[in-house]
Amino acid sequence: MVTQDLKKFNTPVFPFTAIVGQEEMKLALQLNVIDPKIGGVMIMGDRGTGKSTTIRAIADLLPEIEVVKDDPFNSHKSDLDLMGNEVKMAIQNGETIETEFIKIPMIDLPLGATEDRVCGTIDIEKALTEGIKAFEPGLLAKANRGLLYVDEVNLLDDHLVDILLDSAASGWNTVEREGISIRHPARFVLVGSGNPEEGELRPQLLDRFGMHAEIRTVKDPILRVKVVEERTSFDQTPMVWIENYETQQQELRDRIVSAQKILPTVELDYDLRVKISEVCSRLDVDGLRGDIVTNRAAKAYAAYNGRDKVTIDDISTIITLCLRHRLRKDPLESIDSGDKVSKIFNEVFEIEE
Repeated sequence: MVTQDLKKFNTPVFPFTAIVGQEEMKLALQLNVIDPKIGGVMIMGDRGTGKSTTIRAIADLLPEIEVVKDDPFNSHKSDLDLMGNEVKMAIQNGETIETEFIKIPMIDLPLGATEDRVCGTIDIEKALTEGIKAFEPGLLAKANRGLLYVDEVNLLDDHLVDILLDSAASGWNTVEREGISIRHPARFVLVGSGNPEEGELRPQLLDRFGMHAEIRTVKDPILRVKVVEERTSFDQTPMVWIENYETQQQELRDRIVSAQKILPTVELDYDLRVKISEVCSRLDVDGLRGDIVTNRAAKAYAAYNGRDKVTIDDISTIITLCLRHRLRKDPLESIDSGDKVSKIFNEVFEIEE
């Protein structure tokens, strides 16, 4: 196969199923891939805990997608919300469209990126002299239907974070300049990571991320040795590792694809929805984003487990991920925000600890 030959020339990526620990981060990434409308994930944790490795691994794990050939927006051949204007026009004019399969785009956003680099630019000179909208696509165009990863998101300019979150929520990017406006699809899973020691993200920006995973450095010496040995072994013989984990990778890939298909049929009982909202209300969560994300994530988790009905256990597994970053920070509070969510959840759902 051609793709197999190409893989040999690509930089080998550590297999997702081989990553030890960090279950919370792995679950959050998988659920966002099953339902990108969850709204992305913010991963906060110590340096050197495998944040970047895990994010690259999930992108590598995902199945290839069919895109319109030579299209800068990775347009879908039939879904109008995922295609650029040129492809739409071509379809309306009855032209034949060539497609190809590519790996899910995984775009790294550098810290020093400018707004033009992120959103794309309009060539005004060409627009005035030749009368055509000449658009130079940015990183948001490349990230359409893929993942956009921002390392050290807490150090990025606030207005850029705003742009990313707006695009991730709406699925579109609009560039306006000198009276010329261009709009293109930009539906992606936004993944931000950061180290809390370097400063927190503003609460109103943090609230826009669907999930918030916290990761800690592994303390168990035996587990630490295992992680170090596995990483060293992978660096020496990456292809052997990739082959050894191929079956597990394929199983997880199939599980995610199957969950994406089940998702639209998953039901969440009215009583459970009321209780989720009661938890949010008791926690004094501002706005309704917490309720919406928890509902979506619970359905995605049920689909991930091959079920079409959400259970209390599903909600219990994901609710902390969805709400911990939405609580108001009280400097006198001694309890961790994650523990506070669990405590209120157990009270509302009448679960004995």
